[in-house]
Amino acid sequence: MNSSIIRYILGYIIKLEGIFLLLPCIVALIYKESELSTYLFMSGVCLILGSLSTLKKAKNPVFYLKEGCVATVLSWVILSFFGAIPFVLTGEIPSFTDAMFETVSGFTTTGASILTDVEALSHTSLFWRSFTHWIGGMGVLVFLLAIIPLSGGSNMNLMRAESPGPSVGKLVPKVRYTARILYLIYFVLTIMQLVSLLFAKMPLFDAICISIGTAGTGGFGILNSSIASYSVAAQWITTIFMLIFAINFNAYYLIIFGQAKKAFKMEEVRAFLIMVFVAIILIYFDIHDMYGTSEEALRQTSFQIASLVSSTGFATTDFNAWPGFSKTILVVLMLVGACAGSTGGGIKVSRFVIIGKSIIKELHSYIHPKSVKQITMDEKEVEPGVIRSVSVYMITFMMIFVISILIIALEEKDLVTNFTAVVATMNNIGPGLAMVGPTQNFSHFTDLSKWVFIFDMLAGRLELFPLLIMFHPAIWKDTFIKPIKRKLKYRS
Repeated sequence: MNSSIIRYILGYIIKLEGIFLLLPCIVALIYKESELSTYLFMSGVCLILGSLSTLKKAKNPVFYLKEGCVATVLSWVILSFFGAIPFVLTGEIPSFTDAMFETVSGFTTTGASILTDVEALSHTSLFWRSFTHWIGGMGVLVFLLAIIPLSGGSNMNLMRAESPGPSVGKLVPKVRYTARILYLIYFVLTIMQLVSLLFAKMPLFDAICISIGTAGTGGFGILNSSIASYSVAAQWITTIFMLIFAINFNAYYLIIFGQAKKAFKMEEVRAFLIMVFVAIILIYFDIHDMYGTSEEALRQTSFQIASLVSSTGFATTDFNAWPGFSKTILVVLMLVGACAGSTGGGIKVSRFVIIGKSIIKELHSYIHPKSVKQITMDEKEVEPGVIRSVSVYMITFMMIFVISILIIALEEKDLVTNFTAVVATMNNIGPGLAMVGPTQNFSHFTDLSKWVFIFDMLAGRLELFPLLIMFHPAIWKDTFIKPIKRKLKYRS
């Protein structure tokens, strides 16, 4: 295990967080809030610790997938830890468990909250809370790859450990340039939504927070009513951009370089759009009598579907009051989620496409035992390793899902609350149903349950295995125990 490169990467991550923490300091200066000193202090701490960790370069710049997984998990844990401390020091979220829950929810773009009164927070903390979505949306290590040079051939191992989906591909030959392209698309789309919301008469601060929250498909609102208090135009704009950020960014790359036809032929994108369209039709006819006009019914339907399928988690109405049929569709959308290669959460549409084709192939083999049928996607053969990884992922997902529900059930809450709470956290959605519905929050859970949710949020964002590998004894032995033993031996 190359522990020196892990230390080096973590040092850069801490430095990056120190720089990120300067942005809420600017907000504090603008609004003349006392939280400035706390965020400035934490920024300084992170910059000093990060600088000390990167003073000594890694002995060996090459790292493999296991180092990439360890570095990824530790990066997200460290980001969340230092990101939570300002909430505790300012007294706005005095409990460390609650602050950690809120921050992990932010960085993993879940949007689940323990806050009963969001508007009580300072502008400084509201901005930092929303900005964690933007950092975590595309991935902090992808950002790192875009700005610092690491060993060329090894970069893919970091990207593979952090990026969502059954497989990770490069847009261009060099991973660094791929990371830059992805972040450029991400930034431009964020600015486009910001400008659109300003045209819709949304206040500047609100527009910034909503835009970065939508881009990261996070869903932290800055009002207790989430998005419901804003104009009809602002709600439609947010709906459109939630769907935009839920689509595979590879499609936008193809469109930019004049291959729009190829982009719209992507099977995952087509499956996603069809799923959304069908869901809108079904729910609209199920709930249209609950609203005054057809436009309102369509707007509420479209917004909630876009919010949950993209894993954003904004709300404009209490969909917990909808009929059972509509709520069931919403839960299914939560589980399926967005496209791979997007900022959205969920199991991912591509995995369900591959599973569907695997089922058809298996049925075909029963009818024609001697025939050889290959699974293809976008006119390319899906490698057997990818099919196997999808199957293993689904099994592992269900195991973690069931165990999480069993632990949460110790609180004796109703099954709908427990089930949808785990769905909402593992798939990085935010709101669920019943006691975790859009008008409720997660504050009523015990600390034990909150730490289970923290684990689930991290597991969902990191595609399960990078987090699970941290519990393998060999990782601890190679990463921590052996280096300590070598140092002690050297000193003696």
